[in-house]
Amino acid sequence: MLSLDFWTILLTIVFIDLLLAGDNAIVIGLAARSLPKETQKKAVIWGTAGAVIIRIVATMLVVSLLKIPFLLAIGGVLLLWIAYKLLIQENEHGDIKAGTTLWSAIQTIIIADAAMGLDNVIAVAGAAHGDYFLVILGLLISIPIVVWGSTLFIKVIEKYQWIIYLGSGVLAYTAAKMITHEGEFKHFFESNLVFTWIFIATMVVLVVVAGVWTNAIKSRRAHEKKPVPTLATKKSRETH
Repeated sequence: MLSLDFWTILLTIVFIDLLLAGDNAIVIGLAARSLPKETQKKAVIWGTAGAVIIRIVATMLVVSLLKIPFLLAIGGVLLLWIAYKLLIQENEHGDIKAGTTLWSAIQTIIIADAAMGLDNVIAVAGAAHGDYFLVILGLLISIPIVVWGSTLFIKVIEKYQWIIYLGSGVLAYTAAKMITHEGEFKHFFESNLVFTWIFIATMVVLVVVAGVWTNAIKSRRAHEKKPVPTLATKKSRETH
């Protein structure tokens, strides 16, 4: 626990959890919004507790699965896609129904978290490098922060957009490390350290650049779709 490697991995896990769990925090609020105030807290606590247990079990299961040949590399490639998706995603939660009873709200929170938490599970499993203790400790630290500090964290991300790009870079770095640690070609990367770091840096740059490029295209298309005001429209505005 006193090693630098331990704390680096733990901080990475907590950061990934906070970055990818913003949506889950919104879901918790939406699921409990129709309940009386005194019941809302119970729904949040019990729903989150259930979600945390499922998340821990799922992450530990994925950690075990990643030991199967080639699955670590496949998980790394999938995490690269998740890192890219983080930069271009549009958050929509209109399909999350508010619970009318305590149990229905708890159920909604647990099911929604399980459905939305796949990216988080893969990222944390990859960052943990097979250490179950780090998985559990990282989740136990970050989940309460997400639940009670979600609004603040979301506002911070909205204000400082560069955090999203930093987070995407961390995910891409974790993904590239997963690929280099794949047992089937780990020896190749270990014997070519310069190539290994070039590969990792390339993956990080490619993901971030691809995200920026995609967002620029989407922004341009959205701008092109906006109706150009005609002379008649301008005169109408002036009249009003």
